[in-house]
Parts: sequence; structure tokens; C-alpha cells
Amino acid sequence: MLTSEQSTVIRLWPDGAPGSENWSQQEQETYLPLPSNIPETYLPLPFDIKIARNIAQPTLTAFLPDPSAATGTAVIICPGGTFNFLSIELEGTEVARWLCARGVAAFVLKYRVAQTEVRDEDLIKQLQERFTNLTNLMGLMQQTEPLAIADGLQAIKVVRRRATEWGIAPERIGILGFSSGGVVASGAAMQYDEESRPNFVAPIYLAPSGRGITVPADAPPLFLLAASNDPMAVGTSLPLYSAWKDAGHPVELHLYAQGVMASG
Repeated sequence: MLTSEQSTVIRLWPDGAPGSENWSQQEQETYLPLPSNIPETYLPLPFDIKIARNIAQPTLTAFLPDPSAATGTAVIICPGGTFNFLSIELEGTEVARWLCARGVAAFVLKYRVAQTEVRDEDLIKQLQERFTNLTNLMGLMQQTEPLAIADGLQAIKVVRRRATEWGIAPERIGILGFSSGGVVASGAAMQYDEESRPNFVAPIYLAPSGRGITVPADAPPLFLLAASNDPMAVGTSLPLYSAWKDAGHPVELHLYAQGVMASG
């Protein structure tokens, strides 16, 4: 079994991810300097971040705690990035290591995102253009969203199928996501089947989604967190909280007065 200092990568769809079988882009990692003309509302942080992009073959990276400290709980982590890229370090591996140190098995999900330019300098120009036209950006996000949610649901299935191997209780598998990753997590909370049902869901500063809200009869507990100075995240979190509460399912909403993070 892996320790908290080790990790391993698991391919989600060994026979190819459904819906993107013809994608040929090669996954890349980049340190992204954020252009000044991109609205902060759509970005994770106002300084350089490590991102993963051009993901055509979704994977899970597992961070498993020392068996002596393991709690039996697992969390699938979905980084944000407007479905254009993933903030893979700040909202991925750093979170996984924090959870792993506390006995929680953590799995960083690299879900499918929109294709971007290969060269970093071309990527910057492309993102400037995409973020300048927010209507087109939302359209692009909505095209990619169903594929990303499918990856989130498949991730839950993979972890549950291998729960015994990893020392995880099959009924203690949750999914957490930041911004657009929160869209993946909340989508999993509404679109699961018996095998992919998450036991708890935590969308953090939830980004807008192209779908409506459907509360399943056996909906899992929901934990929402956002900052009041992030109106987009507040505007998406409040209706979800109300829908869960009105349906009589466990739900919490935590709003801080201010936060550095914003939707992305």
C-alpha cells in the first residue's frame, strides 16, 4: 500500500473516454501567468499557477495515507479552471496531501477540458480572447461540462470498485470540487447511478452550470462554501442549498465575508 509520500496514476477509461474518442491532444502542464485583462471573477488566483491542460485521457492520482492513520474515508478532488485547464497543484495535489496527512485517501481527478494551444505564448493569447467574450466562454464551458461530469462519476466507480485494495470503506467515498470542479462535483450529486453515488459532496466556490437543479430522492449530503465577495459563486450556491433543503436532505452552506478565491 502507498504511503502519504507516494502517489500513483489510474486511467479512468482504459478503452477510451466516451464522447471524445477522436481527441488527439497531448496533456501538458504549464505555469500560467494570468493576464491582467482577464476578469478575476473567472480565475482562481491573481498570480502564476501550475495548470494541467489538453486532457483527453482522464486519470486519478491516488494519495493514500499510512494504514496506521487511515480513516477509511476517500475524497475525489476536482480542480477548477473554467473547463479550459485545471489548477492542478493549488486545487489538486496540495489539497490531496493535506487530506492524506489526516488519514483520508485522496484522489486528484484530471477530467476532460477544452482543447487549448500547444505553445504557452499562444495559450495566453487564446485565453485572453476566450475570457474577453464571456458569452462564448460560457458556451464553451457548457459543451465540456457533460464530459467532465461523466469523468467525475466514473472516478467514484473506480474508487468504489477498488475500495478494499486501498483500505477504503465503500460507503465513505465523497467528491469535492473547486469552481468548475464544483460543477463536476454537484453534477455527480444529481446524475449518479447505484454504483457512482457519492456518499457526500462538497462544491467549493461553485461556478455557473449549463444544467438545472435536480434533487434525487436519495440525494447525498451536500456541503457548500463560498465568499460573499464572489457574487457568481454565491449566486450558484444559494439555489443549490435551497433545493437540497426544501427536499429535506442534509445540506450546509458556509459564506465567508471575503475570500481570495473566485470562480474559475
